[in-house]
Amino acid sequence: MQIMKVPNLLIIAGTGNKAGKTTLACRIIEKFRDRGVVAVKITPHFHENTPGLEPVIEKPGLSVYREKNRSTSKDTSRMLAAGAASAFFAKVTDDTLPEAFLEILKQMPEGAPVVCESPALRYYFDPGLFIVMKTLHADNQKDIGELLKFSHKEFTLNEISGNTELPVGFSYGTWYSL
Repeated sequence: MQIMKVPNLLIIAGTGNKAGKTTLACRIIEKFRDRGVVAVKITPHFHENTPGLEPVIEKPGLSVYREKNRSTSKDTSRMLAAGAASAFFAKVTDDTLPEAFLEILKQMPEGAPVVCESPALRYYFDPGLFIVMKTLHADNQKDIGELLKFSHKEFTLNEISGNTELPVGFSYGTWYSL
C-alpha cells in the first residue's frame, strides 16, 4: 500500500505506557472542540468490549466501533468528554489497520480534523502532524525508534501539563506545528 497523505490527521504515538498520549489528545480536542474534531483510538489488543461501543464494522482481524459513552475512564470516553464531535475505537491487526482507518474516514465529515492515538497508523498514512509523547521511565519503554524519524514534535507529559499553550494549529484542513 502506498502511504496516503491525510493533512487533517494528527497522529499521537508514545515511547511507553502512561506517556500522556490520551492526555495530549484530550488537550488538543479541548482546544479545537469548535472545529468538530473526530477522535480515534486504534489498538492491536482484542480485549472484551465495554458498554457504550456501537459497532460500525466487525470481521476477522478488524472491529470498528463508535463510542457513545462519555462518562467512563476509557480513552475514547475521555476524548468525547473533552469535546470530540465523535469518537471511534478500532481493534486491528497490522494487516487490517489501513482498512479500519479508511472505514473510519467514511464515517466522518470530509476534511474534519482528526486526532488519532495509534503509532502504527504512521506506517500507512502521512498525517499533517505526527507527535510522539516520550516517557522518562526506562522500565516503561516501547520500541518505536523507527517512527521517531517521522515525528514533527516530541513532548513529555510534564511539558504539556497545566496551562501550557500547545504549539499546534489547524487551518485550511491541515494540522501544523507552531
